Formats: sequence, C-alpha cells, structure tokens
Amino acid sequence: MTRPPYPAPTPADIDAVSAQLGREARGVVGIAARASDGSPAVVATAPRLPDGSPFPTFYYLCHPEAVAAASRLEAAGVMAEFAELLAEDETIREQYAAAHAQYIADRDSAGEVPELSGVSAGGMPTRVKCLHALIGHALAAGPGVNPIGDLALERSGWTG
Repeated sequence: MTRPPYPAPTPADIDAVSAQLGREARGVVGIAARASDGSPAVVATAPRLPDGSPFPTFYYLCHPEAVAAASRLEAAGVMAEFAELLAEDETIREQYAAAHAQYIADRDSAGEVPELSGVSAGGMPTRVKCLHALIGHALAAGPGVNPIGDLALERSGWTG
C-alpha cells in the first residue's frame, strides 16, 4: 500500500477535525486541503475505517463553513441543475468520468477495499448526488479535475 500524496495529519489536525465534525475523526490518513487560515478543509480518509467498515468517501469535506455552503446549494436544488448539465454536455460527462477514475486511483493509493471496487463518491460518474463530496474532491484535487465539483465550489462562494 502506498501513501496518498497528502501530509499525514498531526494530533492537532485530528483534534481540529474532531471539533469541526463534533465527533471523533475516524480513519484520517491525510489533510487533503486546508482553508486559508491553515485549518483542515478536506481530509483524506482510509477506505476502510478502524471498525472495518468500507468507506468510499476518500475526500471528506470537514470545514464547517464549506459544509454549510455545500448544504445551501443542495437545499437550493443545484444538484438537479448540475445533473441536467451532465446529461446535456458530452465534454462535462467525459471530464466527470475521468474525475471518477482519478478519485478511485487516489483512494486506492491509501488501500484497496474490494467492496468499493468501481465506486467513488458524489454520484460519479453518472449522477450528481452529493455536492459535499464533489466540493471536497475539487478542493483536494485542484481546479480542472472535477468539473461538477469546480462548478459547485464556485457557486458556493466559499473561498476558504
């Protein structure tokens, strides 16, 4: 098993993420993105949690303001708009499918879990299901990797 390309979390990072989530952080293998103040924004999570449960969401959005921004978009029905865009735009579909493959490769770098084979997060590669996961991926991977995540991040107004 290779390590993901993110710094390992420090004890202070784990404490910060636990405080952000309001519960103990589980399975954190790296800090995939930080807010401008240095606080964790996205964690990379082991594909198998300490209790043995498979966990497909490798990039987990944890910063409370980013989570709130994603929730506002979902409440406003933006997922349906993005799903329509995905259905209509072949280029976006191809980029989203590539983002799905990259997501799986990133997660597999932290450990392969047979139960998760072919499964990514956020509805990729054919649906738009969870903007939290897609924004988390966009923040971790950087601009240009996940087109729907990039659009959701831009629309959210969260700049970290």
